[in-house]
Amino acid sequence: MTADVWLPIPPQEIDGLPEGLDYHFWDGGEDGGQEFPGDPANCVVYVVPYMRRQPVKVRPLEQMRNLQVVQTLTAGVDDITAQLSSLVPGVRLCNARGVHEASTAELALTLTLASLRGVPGFVRAQQQGHWQSGFHPALADKNVLIVGYGAIGSAIEDRLVPFEVARVARVARSRRTTARGPVHPFTELPALLPEADVVILSTPLTETTRGLVDAEFLARMKDGALLVNVARGPVVDTKALLMELEGGRIGAALDVTDPEPLPPAHPLWQAPGVLISPHVGGPTSAFLPRAKRLVVDQLTRFVNREPLRNVILTTGSTDA
Repeated sequence: MTADVWLPIPPQEIDGLPEGLDYHFWDGGEDGGQEFPGDPANCVVYVVPYMRRQPVKVRPLEQMRNLQVVQTLTAGVDDITAQLSSLVPGVRLCNARGVHEASTAELALTLTLASLRGVPGFVRAQQQGHWQSGFHPALADKNVLIVGYGAIGSAIEDRLVPFEVARVARVARSRRTTARGPVHPFTELPALLPEADVVILSTPLTETTRGLVDAEFLARMKDGALLVNVARGPVVDTKALLMELEGGRIGAALDVTDPEPLPPAHPLWQAPGVLISPHVGGPTSAFLPRAKRLVVDQLTRFVNREPLRNVILTTGSTDA
């Protein structure tokens, strides 16, 4: 049996791939029906296609009976963890920590600034040839709450610092201390939310965070606050958010929605005070070089039997 690696980037376009493995290109195809490049049973490392629908990403998994590593090119792995029963025991699932932090943090700041400074209104006025001046809030002197303080949350704070915010509060699954200050556990959200002018969601989608931003969460946000979601759509209860938006009490800037993609007739499109971008936090010019470096590093570690980076879980273990 050959030791095959399936890559969603043509191997000839990746410099530095280690010897000793057989590389095959497979990204699922535009319609998801691309033929497999070989026998899935020979695949030992599967690098998941990027920006493909979940059924496409998981299609070969059940046949990969000798799989050892699944490497995603996304920070979130919820679309793969939903299919853990398809994986043989002992498979290490790794995410793309280090690939998307810069781009996603950039978008979080873009959505925040655009919403606060009224940029969507300027765009609409420009299309009508209307000079629309006015008074808008600044990001300076605002209290910002980051919910989900991992690599992306930390990168968001890096970019907030030059904007002279009054305070950054950090929330994650468990309490810890960083060089910039304390990270609060989720249990302290009720006390932190009323103080925040901007709430930025950058948490992974887990059973704990699914529906985290519910009616109670939103009700604790102060009047006029802005909710920014660059995490996953199901972290927010869409129905509860719509009720708050339609009442005009808070605003929202969403790179992700539930459902996704958002259907044309969905009321979220027309809700007041909302800015929507179509899940574009990761796909930028920064993605490909970082993704290639990650793949080369992980495969080099795999060949040399060194510990892999970014291991989220191992199937068949108590963590899976």
